[in-house]
Formats: sequence, structure tokens, C-alpha cells
Amino acid sequence: MTKKVSRRLRELQEKVEDRAYEPTEALQLLKETATARFPESAEAHLRLGIDPKYTDQQLRTTVALPKGTGQLIRVAVITRGEKVGEANAAGADIVGSEELIEDIQKGMMDFDVLIATPDVMPQVARLGRLLGPRGLMPSPKGGTVTSDVAQAINEFKAGKLEFRADRTGIVHVLFGKASFPVEDLLTNLKALQETVDRNRPSGAKGRYWRSIYVSATMGPAIEVDVSALRDLKADVA
Repeated sequence: MTKKVSRRLRELQEKVEDRAYEPTEALQLLKETATARFPESAEAHLRLGIDPKYTDQQLRTTVALPKGTGQLIRVAVITRGEKVGEANAAGADIVGSEELIEDIQKGMMDFDVLIATPDVMPQVARLGRLLGPRGLMPSPKGGTVTSDVAQAINEFKAGKLEFRADRTGIVHVLFGKASFPVEDLLTNLKALQETVDRNRPSGAKGRYWRSIYVSATMGPAIEVDVSALRDLKADVA
């Protein structure tokens, strides 16, 4: 069955040419095509020359978006002892030990990021089947297994995001709100590109970057010129 495309989206798609846009031009077009009745996010979809079924071609890391995400990030922390107080003082939305693990097992998912201290990871491990598919399982590589809970909480609330390549080698990640100024979106997109380059898997051979598309949540995909984005200086804003 063919998926029906709305008249609104068809009209927006007609505004997008079949070519790779210079980064600033692409982001301006993203803003122009964010016409939904709610505040849309700005999304990036990166196709990389990797095959994540091989361990040396997997990409999972974090990016600190300089201009933030524009979202209210709910952080949960599983820990024990004095770290409970530290997490509460740092502004965690939910903090607990065994009781929080039990709540999550029962289906409580009122958080966007889950942080755990190393001492509770043996207990947290039993949440893998629930949290793994949602991308919420704490991991050292993602910065969500740490003894410095206060720093982790502050970073994620300020705009740090964890992302990973899916099994087809594509990274889907938001990098702000469509309402952000073009300059702020460009700063965040540049930070994302540099993070992906810095964390290139050791097994990635040949052409690493295949394509970058950006879009508003309900908008059409807009191709970005990868070379032009990589050539920009980091202090684009």
C-alpha cells in the first residue's frame, strides 16, 4: 500500500531542488519548510560508509551541541549512597536505586536520558531488553555510566546527546529546533559533523561520508553539501 503524502508536504517538497545545498542555504530552507502547527525539531540524517554488523565499524558516541537542543531533557539516575544526594542537588528529575529499577521494569519511562553509576550496573543490566531498543541503556561510551553524576546531568541538560548508527549505517539525530536562528543551527550541525569525523570507526574503509540530509520534523528532506560543511571553520557562529 502506497503511503499517502499530504498536500502540505507535497507543496513543501516542490520547494526543494534535487541537489546538495550549501549548508546555510539548506538550513534556511529547513526553517521555511517548518510549517506544522507545533514547534518542530531540526533533524539530521547522516548516511555513512560503514557496516555496523562488524564491531570495528560501529558508531556510538555523544555530541555536545553548543547552542543546546531547545528541549527540556528529563534525566533519571540510578545510583546509591551519597550519590543519590549529588544527583538530586544537580537537578536530576528522577533518582533511585532498586526501586527505580523495579519501576522501569513495570514500564515507567518518564525520562529522556538514564545515567547509572558503575556500582549499580550489574543490577541495571537486567533492564537491557527494555532500554536497549529505545536507545536508553546506560553505557560508558555514551557517557551515561559514570561516577561523576553531577557533571553528566549538567552536560545532558545543557545539550549533550547520545547517538548511534543504525544497522544500515545511518545516524538519525536532532540538532536543535527549527525556530533557532540559522547561525545556531549551523553551529550545532558543524559540531555534529566534527564529532562524527572524530569518532570514525577504525574499520571504516573508503568514502566515509555518503550524504547528509536535514529536515524539520514534518518537513521534506534537504540534502547538504558534505564537503562544504566539512570545509567550514568550527567557529561558524
